[in-house]
Amino acid sequence: MNEKILKQYEKAPRNFGIKIVITLICVMLIVWSGTAVEFNEVSSNGLKIAKNIFLGIFNPDKQLLFNFTTAGVAYLLLETICIAFLGTLVGAILAIPFAFISATNIVPKFLSVIGRFIIMAIRTVPSIVYALMFIRVTGPGPFAGLLTMSLSSIGMISKMYIESIEDLDTKILESLDACGCNFFQKIRYGILPQLFPDFISTVIYRFDMNLRDASVLGIVGAGGIGAPLIFAMNAYRWSEVGSIIIGLIVLVLIIEFFSTKIRVKLARG
Repeated sequence: MNEKILKQYEKAPRNFGIKIVITLICVMLIVWSGTAVEFNEVSSNGLKIAKNIFLGIFNPDKQLLFNFTTAGVAYLLLETICIAFLGTLVGAILAIPFAFISATNIVPKFLSVIGRFIIMAIRTVPSIVYALMFIRVTGPGPFAGLLTMSLSSIGMISKMYIESIEDLDTKILESLDACGCNFFQKIRYGILPQLFPDFISTVIYRFDMNLRDASVLGIVGAGGIGAPLIFAMNAYRWSEVGSIIIGLIVLVLIIEFFSTKIRVKLARG
């Protein structure tokens, strides 16, 4: 047995030289890219500002952090959660028909190509661009953020839905057909039980992403905690920035904990 392993090892391709060449090329590219970085603009004033940023972040404004009015961190985080949640929910619902008309095992190929092209076109545009467009239509506020999250979610969620639909076990449907089940019964007992865990897991994962995106979209006026964050940064109120960042970190950790628990539960049945 050991001799066979040694013979197979001896027959293995000797690509050590190729690895060395690839490593050298990567090092050269890194060095070449570093030449474009200029440190001449880093002045003593810039270092002072960096020091103030770190001091402010590690010494947050406790009055803002524990303020439970509409101007406090808690309310702004709640608004961000609502934008992300509703945006994910609307996007997940709208993604279902796009996914079914794009699955090659359900519809003709020409129709699936059209559906995939629409999904690709939606995914191409960044969320920040959608936010700027909706702000022009609805004005700044949470509703613009909701529309942005909804449209941005369709592309990614549809793509994940399609993979789940194309991985359906057709043998289950054939068994239900042999038992005399009608169309709706096959959907109820054959399709939904297979798709539901994957769909819910995808929605939860997208909600995690939208929660972070909603924080950024507030910078351009699409509601949430992003606007107070950028205002505090522009005014050099680093203690307020620290309070907002701490609130975001705590929020993301809590959401991540519960979403992981739910995904594990769905995966293990």
